[in-house]
Amino acid sequence: RYRLASPTRRYGFKACSPEHSACQSASLPCRSTAFALFCLRRSMVKKEDFQQLDRSDTDLGHPPKKVAILTAGGLAPCLSSAVGALITEYAVTHPSTEIICYVNGYKGLLLGESIKVTPAIRATAGALHLHGGSPIGNSRVKLTNVKDCVKRGLVKEGENPQQVAADQLVRDGVEVLHTIGGDDTNTAAADLSRFLKQMNYHLCVIGLPKTIDNDVFPIKQSLGAWTAAEEGARFFENVVAEHSANPRMMIVHEVMGRDCGWLTAATAAKYRERLRKRPMLPQIGLSKARLDVHAVYLPEVPVDIEAEATRLKQILDDHDNVNIFISEGAGVKDIVARLEAEGKEVERDAFGHVKLDLINPGKYFADTFSGLIGAEKVMVQKSGYFARSAAANSDDIELIRASAEVAVKCACDSLNGVVGMDEDKDGELRLCEFERIAGGKTFDYKQKWFVDMMNEIGQAHNVQDSMDQN
Repeated sequence: RYRLASPTRRYGFKACSPEHSACQSASLPCRSTAFALFCLRRSMVKKEDFQQLDRSDTDLGHPPKKVAILTAGGLAPCLSSAVGALITEYAVTHPSTEIICYVNGYKGLLLGESIKVTPAIRATAGALHLHGGSPIGNSRVKLTNVKDCVKRGLVKEGENPQQVAADQLVRDGVEVLHTIGGDDTNTAAADLSRFLKQMNYHLCVIGLPKTIDNDVFPIKQSLGAWTAAEEGARFFENVVAEHSANPRMMIVHEVMGRDCGWLTAATAAKYRERLRKRPMLPQIGLSKARLDVHAVYLPEVPVDIEAEATRLKQILDDHDNVNIFISEGAGVKDIVARLEAEGKEVERDAFGHVKLDLINPGKYFADTFSGLIGAEKVMVQKSGYFARSAAANSDDIELIRASAEVAVKCACDSLNGVVGMDEDKDGELRLCEFERIAGGKTFDYKQKWFVDMMNEIGQAHNVQDSMDQN
């Protein structure tokens, strides 16, 4: 594992050269793609600035002969960019390293389906920064869920999916596996590495943290989360115009986030930041008060329904509409408990997660509030697929490129872990130990920027009540 010895700014690497310091002012990345890459190359800490922590059994400093890349889990606005960044980094620094990409994540690994990265692909991999989704495909496959793997035809009855995956990696001669995914994806890869070690086959696994929820320990900022917040804000900039379609309108913007409210909070903050820059004409009815966010509901903060209904009714009376931002996981535990108490079965995926699209928290809150506040029309709009399928924005691309450079350096030294901004190390961009990687990180709603936002929209009582309870 490496950590940067002299971390500065946001990502743990030095600012650009003095003649181009403007790209770092106000935390803004370089806007020119070509010059951004040039600045990033010059800005990264040199090899001798790295501090060695742990190493594996193999020799150090030798580029791997063959590496594999796979993306897995749900989409995020970083997958395509991360694949492109890794391919480009190898092409520039270690052109002799062979690269393959497993198709559709762990499904492709189990079935032996892969794409060889040719010289032509290497030369044009930068185009992947301009696209969303994953060019090599994703899937939700848990290698330790044998029953599910058999049911989906990924392995035969009696086979161990981990063994099948391990055998495929050995056949392919893969020395380094780059996984781009959330905690499930990366911990599964770590388990696979340990499984192979028992077979005396040393596989180096280096993960990149993908999740728009920003809910992975100890990663301060996961790839794609900034973009998802910005895209969610853009989504609502159109949807909010529906307030003019009907009197006494209530619009519920449901944002992705199972157990962590970071994305909802960040989306609301980004939307309000953009709203402040837009010209208004209140004399004719186009006012900031009508377009603003009036409530933000997160899984971490209990909602006093009666108090909120009273507050929202006043807003509806004053401005003729109410805009609510809600995490898809807000109130889910209560909803699931109610459904199970009624004897209804709640569907879950291969990882045991409740299928939130079937629970529909946004509709639950809409139905609960509409009658209490006297709304004539209610609209629930979900920005999840719009946001998560976007191409990475310039902030995320900057972080992705820096992460890919660290990942390739670590691959050459046969290190294992997940490259990310380590919140336990002042946000340094480093290789975090697999044993520290875990999901379920909640949003810290006590942060000043969030408390200030709650004060501005008049919802501070919810946050204060939660603080008092804790």
